[in-house]
Amino acid sequence: MNSAIYKTLLRPLSWLPFRALYMMSDVTAFTLRHIIRYRRKVVKTNLGAAFKGMHKRDLHRIEKKFYRNFTDSFFETAKLLNISDDEMRSRVSFEGLDIIDRMLDSGRSVIVYFAHTFNWEWAPSVTLFARHRPDDKVEYGQVYRPLRSAGFDALMLELRSRFGSVSYPKEQVLRRLIEARDRGQLTVTGFMSDQHPGHGDPGHITNLLGIPTRMISGTETLARKLGTGVVYWDVVRMGRGRYKIITRLLAENAADTRPGELTEAYTRRLEHTILRDPALWLWTHKRWKNHI
Repeated sequence: MNSAIYKTLLRPLSWLPFRALYMMSDVTAFTLRHIIRYRRKVVKTNLGAAFKGMHKRDLHRIEKKFYRNFTDSFFETAKLLNISDDEMRSRVSFEGLDIIDRMLDSGRSVIVYFAHTFNWEWAPSVTLFARHRPDDKVEYGQVYRPLRSAGFDALMLELRSRFGSVSYPKEQVLRRLIEARDRGQLTVTGFMSDQHPGHGDPGHITNLLGIPTRMISGTETLARKLGTGVVYWDVVRMGRGRYKIITRLLAENAADTRPGELTEAYTRRLEHTILRDPALWLWTHKRWKNHI
């Protein structure tokens, strides 16, 4: 299907009030978890590995909350087709953006470490809050892996550009950021770095939630090569459809850091986010398939 068909199917959802969407989300979460059993074995395996010794009742509670967060994120993403800037401002808040603004003021681009914590698809709304708006001087973007369905991929790119940011295919990001630097344009670029490393990325071996883990190291390599500032976006879910994103400084200049330092700092920050609210992370991926 092309993107127009996907939009036609999803647009009616975007017209519904959030209360109706969350009622639909509750039904969908129950269906995925108990009837379809969507990746339930993977979720249970991941949670059991990450929280050894936790009572089954508590693991059950996290799993149930996770599936609701998971389906909430789908309906919240569909809402991007119709949500106004004012409503988005009322539902998302950013803290610490002065850190990014200060780096841009000094002429330094910024790399943002981010993770699959719900709802990451609302993070591009940062352009509604930042002092530096997207223009010919500053470009906001995020790195993505193209989806197998060309139509759905086109739709997601459109949604992610809803607030003026751009998307860089993973294979092109270094070239695109170098091109921006050469033409004198500063960039603020989000990297989802909590997945297993891809081909060509040796990874950084550390412990995440007590499990030996090979973390993506390509983000750090790129930041050190370009000498960018580096921050972490810490997501706090305040309620259904309510998020706070806190900017945490990792490095003023990545070129001054040691190999592995940024990836380690990101891992510790991510671990803190997960432990604070375990159901916020995307547990349906095989997190430790590259288990050391």
